[in-house]
Amino acid sequence: MIEGTQSSLSDLLLFELDQEPGVPLDDVREVSNYVAALDHGLRLLEEGLPLSLRLFREIHGVLLTKSRGSNQTPGEFRRSQNWIGGTRPGNAAFVPPPAEEVLDCMSKLELFLHDQPEPTPVLLKAALAHVQFETIHPFLDGNGRLGRLLIALLLCEQKVLREPMLYLSLYFKTHRQYYYELLNNVRMTGDWEAWLDFFAEAVIVTATQAVETAQQLLDLSNQDRDKISGLGRAAASTLQVYRALMEHPIATSGSLVEKTGITAATVNKALGHLEQLGIVKELTAQKRNRLFSYAGYIEIMSRGTELPGR
Repeated sequence: MIEGTQSSLSDLLLFELDQEPGVPLDDVREVSNYVAALDHGLRLLEEGLPLSLRLFREIHGVLLTKSRGSNQTPGEFRRSQNWIGGTRPGNAAFVPPPAEEVLDCMSKLELFLHDQPEPTPVLLKAALAHVQFETIHPFLDGNGRLGRLLIALLLCEQKVLREPMLYLSLYFKTHRQYYYELLNNVRMTGDWEAWLDFFAEAVIVTATQAVETAQQLLDLSNQDRDKISGLGRAAASTLQVYRALMEHPIATSGSLVEKTGITAATVNKALGHLEQLGIVKELTAQKRNRLFSYAGYIEIMSRGTELPGR
């Protein structure tokens, strides 16, 4: 397992959003909240809270904090009718259950997640639960984001994944129109088979890409460690800074001091060595609060990705 991959991906996305001309601050916050919500959900699971209505509400509260939908009752199931597409329920593409039915629908989904009335294989459960969650649309906003988080959280809770390394969001977005058509076909005609085929393909493609990315990161790490080992006496402290950059590939010298516990002077010398070795690039020309990137790591992590909302 590559250390810090989850936090590294969030740092990468946040940095790219922040550097992209014209990208609204709301987009940056949305990505940050998405990662924070995932971390919060995983922490609750580790503390013994099962996938439940309480967990959904708590994650939703984090997801919508100070971002798109923050005025749409974060952390609370909706008390009014919502719809997808159109200007009103009468011309909408899809109208979820009435507000008074939401709690009952979600309670039944909770039972399904807990293998009641009978056990369901975990990948099949994730595929079915995602559709049901999106169909219930229990919140006024953020249902798509939370529905995708549900997949990762379920796979982690069921110990299929040790870390949430299987992100299907990009695959769903790449095939967005077909994804929406499949969801609607399940609702309108009960065509679960086509949806399950699509979901299985998403898992295969995304898992294969994750394995390839992990191997590329491992190869990069081995190459860079070999370079660092040739530094002699400076190798030990430089390796400490390097390990911190593997967890957070966009970092200031100050944050690296805090992360490693070594002095600012030693960190700056280590960064100088890493720059000379071609491992690290400085992104600013400031004397203070200098920002550095682990360039090779970021290049690998950004392959095949696209910015949220685009």
